[in-house]
Amino acid sequence: MTQRVPERAEIAREQTWDAESIFASEAAWAETLANTASRIADLEAFRGRLSSDPTTLADYLTLAEELLRNAGRVGVYARMFYAVNTQDQAARARIERANALTVRLSAANAFGEPELLAIGAETLTRWTAEEPRLSSYAHHFARLARRAAHVRSSEVEELLSQVSEPLESAAATHGIIANADLRFALAHDSDGTEHEIAQGTINALITHPDPQLRRTAWEHYADAHLALKNSIANCLATEVKKNVFLARARRYHSALDSALKPKFIPLEVYHNLISSFQQHLPIWHRYWRLRQRLLGRPLHVYDSKAPLTSSPLKVPYSQAIEWICAGMAPLGSEYVSVMRRGLTQQRWVDVYPSRGKRAGAFSMGVPGTYPFIMMSYNNDIFGVSTLAHELGHSMHSFYTCANQPYVYTNYGLFLAEVASNFNQALVRAHLLEALRSRDEQISVLEEAMANFHRYFFIMPTLARFELAIHQQVEDGGALTADSMIALMADLFAEGYGDSVVVDRERVGSVWMQFATHLYANFYVYQYATGIAAAHALASDLLAGQPAATERYLHFLKAGSSRYPLETLQLAGVDMSSTAPIEAGFGVLDGYVSRLEQLLAEP
Repeated sequence: MTQRVPERAEIAREQTWDAESIFASEAAWAETLANTASRIADLEAFRGRLSSDPTTLADYLTLAEELLRNAGRVGVYARMFYAVNTQDQAARARIERANALTVRLSAANAFGEPELLAIGAETLTRWTAEEPRLSSYAHHFARLARRAAHVRSSEVEELLSQVSEPLESAAATHGIIANADLRFALAHDSDGTEHEIAQGTINALITHPDPQLRRTAWEHYADAHLALKNSIANCLATEVKKNVFLARARRYHSALDSALKPKFIPLEVYHNLISSFQQHLPIWHRYWRLRQRLLGRPLHVYDSKAPLTSSPLKVPYSQAIEWICAGMAPLGSEYVSVMRRGLTQQRWVDVYPSRGKRAGAFSMGVPGTYPFIMMSYNNDIFGVSTLAHELGHSMHSFYTCANQPYVYTNYGLFLAEVASNFNQALVRAHLLEALRSRDEQISVLEEAMANFHRYFFIMPTLARFELAIHQQVEDGGALTADSMIALMADLFAEGYGDSVVVDRERVGSVWMQFATHLYANFYVYQYATGIAAAHALASDLLAGQPAATERYLHFLKAGSSRYPLETLQLAGVDMSSTAPIEAGFGVLDGYVSRLEQLLAEP
């Protein structure tokens, strides 16, 4: 008997996301795409005229915003169909058309920033006072002025926009390999039952109580990637070269500098995280020793998420909704009612695994759409956590879009990962209070450790890897599959310590298993800074600090209307210091201690 993954057509409509809320049909989508494309010439007509007067500038910004809104909706709709069935070639074609529109629009709009800079900060400040439609752009203009040294001429900006789509080919190719082309050998459990491996089921398989199933699932998942290691390595090496090229084209000191500086994140934030992570590895080593003692045999990487109780929580999706709503109650009735409506009536979430569905989970939306969520729910506590995480993103988008003008609705990844991890922290705190049996407590703490394992162990390790491979290319070195496997294995061996048996080839393939994160130019560190800031804010709220709830809701509503560290400071956490990272490791240490105590009990 084989446990199979259902086809897309077998998933109930109410458990799929509502693409029709954006466009009633593909024809309506195509019409908006064509209309937007036809109006790009109207935008180009403003070239060379932005310095004329504030009215002309306001007209230009109004039109640009309208076209960007339309292109955003076109893109979201196209991605919704491909994300849930990466083998659907018609859906892939729609993505290509949507991307082409975005590139054309970006290239046509490339003159904007250079011309704004040529107007000058003093004149722009005066114009924001004179023209009401420009008043909301004051902070946007200030941000632009701080990036002035890295904004090139109109001709160079247009060229960089035009090459943006082909420069994304490496990421797109890795995504196709990971989500459509990989073929996994069947996993099998101790009874001989075969289990189909898919991107939507791998997490459930490697957390299964059966060690044989965990081992074969983990090995076969890694082996499928290793079989294509040279192709995947070429994708990532090409991506790194792209990042280095763009950094130099925009006159940044390094790829890391080009990733953080435009987002107004000091480089020290990145380096502080790496340093603190290395200093606190003994906490992780202690956790691995605990798992080894409980297992009673050598601990392998595929055992790192083995259940610590014989009665793990089974959580139907409907129960997950109730637990999450209860956990987020401290944020008030409005927050909970909006979230519940999205989950139960407006079909924000594409819930269950299906054949061809892409890996992972994400929240996606733009002004004018719902903040949609794609995931693969597997009726366990880990699925509850993933749903809470993505709802943090979605509610962040909901509040930002409801309270900010369009120009400030893209709040950036650094802030996004705070909102997502904050939800997990609150839901977990609720469950640790509400579920009192020993097995229930252990199950919730297992989820906590799995979450910290991903965001405070895997992601900082990938951040170290990412920095090393970029520096290697910047220094004129080469990246090969074997060199990256060896580097990854070395970094994980340091993190696992002496208590974990490290299969170097398979552990070294972990970078291949991230078909999105390592293609976003120094993205992954933000998971770790996000979980640290989130727990700092959640601790204040749960401790009953005055105005903590109000400060956090203001954070959700702020979008990018302030600089990111300033936004977090107003919410109550200072990410310019190492204190939140240190506090995050304090939370981790507390979870390990609590597990040690529970697992010592009969």
